[in-house]
Amino acid sequence: MRINKYIAQAGVASRRKADELIANGNVKVNGLILKEPGYDVVSGDVVEVNGRRIEAEEKKVYILLNKPVGYITSVSDDRDRLTVMDLVQDVDARIFPVGRLDYNTSGMLIMTNDGDFAYTLSHPKHEMPKTYRAVVAGVLSNEKCAKLREGVDIGGFVTSKAKVEIVKGHPRNTVVDITIHEGKNRQVRKMFKAVGNNVQSLERIAIGDVKLGRLAEGHYRKLTREEIEYLKNGR
Repeated sequence: MRINKYIAQAGVASRRKADELIANGNVKVNGLILKEPGYDVVSGDVVEVNGRRIEAEEKKVYILLNKPVGYITSVSDDRDRLTVMDLVQDVDARIFPVGRLDYNTSGMLIMTNDGDFAYTLSHPKHEMPKTYRAVVAGVLSNEKCAKLREGVDIGGFVTSKAKVEIVKGHPRNTVVDITIHEGKNRQVRKMFKAVGNNVQSLERIAIGDVKLGRLAEGHYRKLTREEIEYLKNGR
């Protein structure tokens, strides 16, 4: 098996990232730093990445976590803040989060140990839509909704067309669902700010057709086989 595929199947990183690890000298085979990116792993080889031995045939795990506000979407944190890993300590696999949710954003986060799956799901070319439920300050007028649907400038970047649907309106705030394809840093918050409505709370409620549903905050569930295949195929 080609070394980058071996690393991906071990859940360490995608194949492309594995190639970078090899180029940077972070991969050893049988105690020696690997120099050949096209190396084929054979039976009996001992493969190490960043000093840790890995095995390619680790059982693949795919879970959907409802991330609460106040958790970092990271495997570790040098400031000792809570991370999403604290919520999945009973999972018997070395899983990692796919993509990110801001510290102050809650909702749907997929975690896995399948590097190729993570690459497919997070790569912009697959354009997997993500739906967020936002509570924004003030009234979100039809004119503002139209601007959001067509795309707004969020500071050197004009967003693509979005789907926007008002869930509930109040004089003081508005509950709105917005579906986007890009994943720029704090994009949804910047989009609403661009039309004059600051976000008060934000929750991701769906990735494509896979929905968060009634899963309690801080809890997780396994993705179904159908959901995994749907996300792998990017549609």
